[in-house]
Amino acid sequence: MSEKLLDGEIRKQVEEIFGNMRSEVRILFFVDSKRCEFCETIEKLLDELVELTDKISYDKITAGSTEANDHGIEMTPAMIPLTPEGDDKGIRFYGIPSGHEFGTFLKTLVDFSAGAVPEISERSLERLDSIDDPVDIKVFVTTSCPYCPKAVLTAFGFAFASSKITASMVEASEFEELSKKFRVSSVPQVVINSSRSFVGAHPEEEYLTEIMKAVTG
Repeated sequence: MSEKLLDGEIRKQVEEIFGNMRSEVRILFFVDSKRCEFCETIEKLLDELVELTDKISYDKITAGSTEANDHGIEMTPAMIPLTPEGDDKGIRFYGIPSGHEFGTFLKTLVDFSAGAVPEISERSLERLDSIDDPVDIKVFVTTSCPYCPKAVLTAFGFAFASSKITASMVEASEFEELSKKFRVSSVPQVVINSSRSFVGAHPEEEYLTEIMKAVTG
C-alpha cells in the first residue's frame, strides 16, 4: 500500500473544509504522457481528495486533445474546476497546489461548489463590467510563499466576476521557462496580458487598477 500524501490530521481538516461544499465540482485534469514531472503526484492528490467527499470528481485529459485545445491549455500539469452546472469560469491551476497553495485549491473548490460567486466590492464589479476585451492574469507563486494565496484568490475573484478574465496560478519553479520569460524573481508576481506585471499581494482596488491599465494600454 503506497504512502498517503495527506496524513491523518490533514485529512480531518480537509474533511471539515469539504463539509462546506454545497454541490459537486468536477475538475478537468490535463496531463502530458511524455513529459509531466508532477502529473502523477497531482493525480494521487486528487484520488485522496475524492476519497474524502462525494462532491468532487475529475476527468484526466491528454494535452493536445480537442478538449484541451477548447480550454486553451498549452502546458501541463493543469487543472480547471467547473461549477455544478459545468461552467468554466476561467480559473486555472498550473502546477501542483501544495504548501500554501493547497489551502487556495481547497477554498476554490468550495467556492465553485457554491457557484463561484465573486467576493468583491460593488465598485470593483462596476469596473470589471466595463472590460470588453479578453484579459489573461497569471499569478506566479511558490508553494512556500505565504503572501501568494491572497494574490491568487483576488485574481480568481475577478475571473468569477467577469467572463472576459482568465486567472491562473502558475507554480514558478515547475514552469522555469515561463518564469524566465517574464523575469520572475520574487513572488507573487502578477502578469497581465503578458505585457504588464507587478510584485506583491496588492489590495483589491490597487490590483484592479493594474488590470485596467493593462486593458487601456
